Order: sequence, then C-alpha cells, then structure tokens
Amino acid sequence: MITQPRRRDQLSLRRRGRARTARAPRDLSETTARLVTLDSLAASWRAAFDAADAALSAADRSLKPEELHAFRRGLASERGSTVELLEEVARIEGSHATFAELLVSRPNLKGLLGLPPAVTACVFNLDGVLVGSAAFHTAAWAETFDALIVARVERTGGQFAPFNPRVDYGRHIHGKPRLDGVHAFLASRGISLPAGTPDDPPGAETVHGLAKRKREALLRRIDEQGVSAFDGSKRYLETARDAGVRRAVVSASANTATILDRSGLAMLIDECVDGNTIVAEQLRARPAPDILVAACRRLGISASDAAVFETSSAGVAAARAAGFALVVGVDATGDGKALADEGADVVVSRLSDLFERKLPRR
Repeated sequence: MITQPRRRDQLSLRRRGRARTARAPRDLSETTARLVTLDSLAASWRAAFDAADAALSAADRSLKPEELHAFRRGLASERGSTVELLEEVARIEGSHATFAELLVSRPNLKGLLGLPPAVTACVFNLDGVLVGSAAFHTAAWAETFDALIVARVERTGGQFAPFNPRVDYGRHIHGKPRLDGVHAFLASRGISLPAGTPDDPPGAETVHGLAKRKREALLRRIDEQGVSAFDGSKRYLETARDAGVRRAVVSASANTATILDRSGLAMLIDECVDGNTIVAEQLRARPAPDILVAACRRLGISASDAAVFETSSAGVAAARAAGFALVVGVDATGDGKALADEGADVVVSRLSDLFERKLPRR
C-alpha cells in the first residue's frame, strides 16, 4: 500500500510553500514551473493510486471481505488527504487548481467528463472552447486590412470603410481559412486584388500578401502577450487522456499548432484539423460537416462514437449533420440560446462546468 507523507513532512512542505510566497515570482516562467511541478506531482500520485487499485483488485480473492473493505477505506482516506495537501499548496502558490479527480479511480474517470458511456473520443473547436485566441485574430486582421484601406484611400481618394471587429470578423472571417477570409472581406468593400503567390512578401497588395501579413501580425501578438488555455480546459483534457478518451482539435487557423504549443495543450491532443488541412483536403466550412468528419477520420472513429464541442450555430449544425453522439455548445456569455435552438444537447459557459459538476464532494 502507499504510505501517506507523515504529518511533520506535510507541515514542512506547507511552511516551505509559505516561505516561497513571501517574495513575488521573478517572472512568469517561475510561476509556470511551480504549476508544472504540482501537475507532475499529481500525475505521480495518480500512478500510485492506480497501482494500489490494481493491487487490491488482484487481492480480491485472497483477502477476507472485511480486510478488503478496510484497505479500500484506507485508500479512499489517503486519496482525500493527498488532494487536500495538493490544493493547499496550490493556494499558497496562488493557483486555483483542483485535484479532486484523484479521488476517483481510473476506471471511473470517464464519468467526470459528463459524456455518454459509449463515447470514446472528443472533438474540440479550438477558439472559444480551449483557448481565447479570437481577440488575437481579430486584432491581426484589423491591422492588416486597415493598412490596406489607408493606403488605398490615400492613393485613390476613394471611400472605404475600415475593418469593423464586431461585424466583419464574424461575417467574413470566422471559421474560414485565411485566403477565403481575405477574399470575403475585400468583396464586402468592393476591392479586387490579384491572388498573387505564396512567395509574395507580407503586405503586398495581393490576397497572398495580405494573408501573410495577417499571419505575422498574429504571431507577433502571441509572442508579446502569450496565449493561455481557459481555466479548466487543460484539466478536462488531462482527465480525458487518463480515462482513455481520444482528443482532436479543429480550427480554421493555420497557426493552430503554434497556439496549442504556446498554451501548453499540444501534448494533450491526438489529432488536429487546421487551416492547412482544410485547404489541402478542400474541406467545406461549417455548417457543412466536412471539418468535423475529417477529425473523426483521423481519430479512426465514427462521429456516432464521439462528442463534439462547438461555439457557433454553424458548428452545432455541422455536428448534427455529422451525427455526433453528443453535441456540447460552449458559450462564454452564459446565454447559449442560439446554440440550444440549433440543436446542442448541452450548453455550458466553459469546459470546467461539465467537469466540476461531476467532481466528488469532500
């Protein structure tokens, strides 16, 4: 059986944690390193508890029922003490991380995800479900198109409305590969540009040149400001992984791999369908089901065996057309009526809502 750290060791750990918080972190990397250490420690405890569960299962026939019950009760108590200690250290370090999933044995982890028993995989829309990168994309598009319009007004004296983030992003850009987004916005302003080639420099007055300028603007913002996963998203993905549920991401962005890497989610994703895939395989945009079906194909499963997490009415319609077992609408505004009306089975404001509803109470 696993031996819980002695009380004196626990108190020592807590004192060291408080001593570290007496000074501010030198930089973000120091705070990140602490959180990674806590996550690694939790993973080690998970492995230890899994081993203890396996040992008790193997001893099922060799132990008396009362002995087996006593061991299981002791293991449950040990799980609770471990979670309390980890969460206290997390609070000392300034994190709101929860480790309540350690209270649940691995065979029962899937129940924490709020998924039907038959579901074996999940497909996540990247922006709005796992990370909040739409603001980066919107600002990069505004910078790109406004520079074009200013130059064109100065040169021709014409009148062209600048990029309107509230209207133009959702109407012309969202959910489309970069080149399609450029074409759609230019058409809305009555501007016609040559297509150009992928070798065009950023900002060249071609469709490819503008797309390349937008990419540079986006990556610069990510470098300057960083991009992080929503609270609870990483924990949800980790629990899905530990429960044996496969995970795919879909996004119209050609920079999906970069965003996943910078947000610390890359290692938790099995497959990805991004803007590059959409162009290469000529996949139709939502509400057509092509992108979601491609994700299932890469996972090697049928949509009827998967859950999908979408943020738009078009995404929900695509999921319904594909035949997913569960369609989860994610709406950060807390409204979600449009998603429910389109046919979402469940509407939440974030992934952790599903997760936290199922966590055992202590």
